[in-house]
Parts: sequence; structure tokens; C-alpha cells
Amino acid sequence: MKLRMGMVGGGLDAMAGELHRRASALDSRVDFVAGALSSTPERSRAAAKAWGLARGYGSWREMLDAEAKLPATERIEFVTVVTPNHLHVPVSAAFAESGFHVACDKPIALSLQEAKQLCRVVEKSGIVFLLTHNYTGYPMVKQARHMVASGELGNLVKVVVDYPQGWLLQPLEQQGHKGAAWRTDPSKSGAAGCLADIGSHAQHMMHTVTGLDIEALCADFGHLHGRKVDDDISILLRFRGGARGILSASQVMAGEEGGPNFRIYGTRGALEWKQLEPESLVFRQPGQPVRILRRGEAYLCDAAKRASRLPPGHPEGYFEAFGNLYRNFVDAIEARRQGARTEHDFPTAIDGARTMAFIETALESNAAGGKWMRVKDHTH
Repeated sequence: MKLRMGMVGGGLDAMAGELHRRASALDSRVDFVAGALSSTPERSRAAAKAWGLARGYGSWREMLDAEAKLPATERIEFVTVVTPNHLHVPVSAAFAESGFHVACDKPIALSLQEAKQLCRVVEKSGIVFLLTHNYTGYPMVKQARHMVASGELGNLVKVVVDYPQGWLLQPLEQQGHKGAAWRTDPSKSGAAGCLADIGSHAQHMMHTVTGLDIEALCADFGHLHGRKVDDDISILLRFRGGARGILSASQVMAGEEGGPNFRIYGTRGALEWKQLEPESLVFRQPGQPVRILRRGEAYLCDAAKRASRLPPGHPEGYFEAFGNLYRNFVDAIEARRQGARTEHDFPTAIDGARTMAFIETALESNAAGGKWMRVKDHTH
């Protein structure tokens, strides 16, 4: 039986809504049945009608109240939250407290305090919570994580992650671009711009693949067009255990399409992966020929093989990686129904809190002129 899904935000003109809609449907295990899809009741109901939803609502509060009153066999079982950042916690917490599982877009919150609050709600409610850092759904990212954890790189020495974009090089927010407008508005995006939007992906990728925790950082931000939030970031990192790192992200690099990309260096070898070339993972060892590991091959780890949907020679990409998060999320919900508590391979609320600790520390470091600062405690 398919799980019934609702969505808050992500209407007809929203890229995020379309991505979540397609990704959740990829394995034919989810029915998208209800939504409060826009900030106005008229646009919300128009989007629901266009997508053929059984139930369209004018607001998320109306949706929550109405769905909670439906019989258990009819109401949604989880909600996907794809609103601007300032609504992530209010919407996620309200649905979680009512017993609905939650899939939330990143970043999880506007502040570390909010993130910790939501972690407490998730823990108390017992619901399954997915934070959609979709890039970690790629098979070769899982292979890299496996190789690092297995010790094939030795002790880690240096980690470099970058996420280059160029779409905000021009002041699109002044030209009626809805996505640019809310991302550059601190009241909706929070105090961080590029840092929260794509820097959060880079930080989560770094932690997921290496398992390293950032101990201290030194941040330097820039911005164009009089923006009140950053659109270009450079951060030096020190990890627990002694490794060093660099994280950079920008939305004003001319001609750049996107990332993230990583290079990980250890005492025995190195790995390199690029999101625009996701089928390949480059493995370098001193004195040895460079090896290129490819998606779909039998020599990969179990997690990478499970995340591969097609045989070698049939390229997979963004939708499939996103779909892997939803597949694992659905697995977790079904396991919870059966009373099982097993490990599941997707980002959760605690990952979101870790990212918010990173973001807040980086904001303070930049405000202090690039001062080295210890990363705040993300646990609750």
C-alpha cells in the first residue's frame, strides 16, 4: 500500500515543489493527495487542481486541522515542507506534534535554537523526520563514505568542498524573480544567504562522507548589489582529530552551473567527486595509477549498489539521488509501523541542528572580521 503524502509550499512556479513531487513518486510507493501549495489560498487551490490532488487547502493550518480529522485510512501519513526557510520549523513542528511524519527542505531552521527546538519535538513525537540534503543520495557519494570509513584513505589530512553557482550574479531579486527575492530577504531566508542555501549542502556533504566534526572555523563572506545576506563565502576549517579543510560556496561566479564537489585527502589516498559528473569517483594513491570507480559496478559497496537504479552505461542523476532519500524515508516509516527500529540512510533533524551550529558560528566569525571560533554545540 502506498503512503499518502501532503505538501506545504512548492506550488506551480516553484522548482523545489516539482523536484519533491517527482522524487517522491520515483518508486511508485507514494501517493501525493493533498497540499497547501502557495502563500495565498487562490494560488494554492489552483495548484492543487492543476496537479489533480484529492484535497487542496488555502493554508497549511487549514490543511493540518482538516487532515487530522480524517480517518486514519484517508489522511496523509507524511508532509513535505518546501516553504521559504522561515516556515520550516513552525510547519514541521506542528505536523510532527500531530503525529505526521515530516520531510523538510534544508536548512532546517533560521537559528540553532529553532533547530534544537524541532529536534526535541521530533524526538518526543516519535515521528520519522527526513531533511532533504539530496546530494548525499548519489551512489558514488555513498561509495566515498564507505571507503573513508573502511580506512582506504588512511587518516584524513585535508578536506576541500565547494559549491559554485552563478545565478545571482545579476540582481534578479530586483527583477521580480520569486526565488531570488525570498533567498535574499533575511526575514524569510534568515541571516545567512548563500551560506544557508548551498553552503549547508557543502557542510552536510563534508560531514556525511568524512564523518568528521568541525571543531573551529574562520569565515569570510561577500555580497553584491547591496544585498543584506551573503552571496559568496569562504571558510577555513579545523576538524576534531587534526585534519584541516576548506569550504567555499558562491552564487555569483560567472558561468558556474553548480555543485557540490569534494576532494578528500588521507595518509594513504585521496578521493574526488563532482556533482556534474556523478557517475565517477576518482581514487588516487601515492605511486599507483589513478583509478576511476564507476556507478553500477559490482565492486562497489552495498549502499552504493542499492542506490543505483540502472545498469552501467545508463546515466543516473539528480532525480534518482533525490528519490533515494524518499525511498529510504518510506522504508523507515514502514519499519516504524511494524515496531522495528533500524538504521536508515538519510539526513535527519540532528543533521539539521549540526548545520545550524555551523552556520551561526560562521556568521559570527565573519562579523568579527574572520576570527577563528569554536563551533557551537548542536546537541539538545
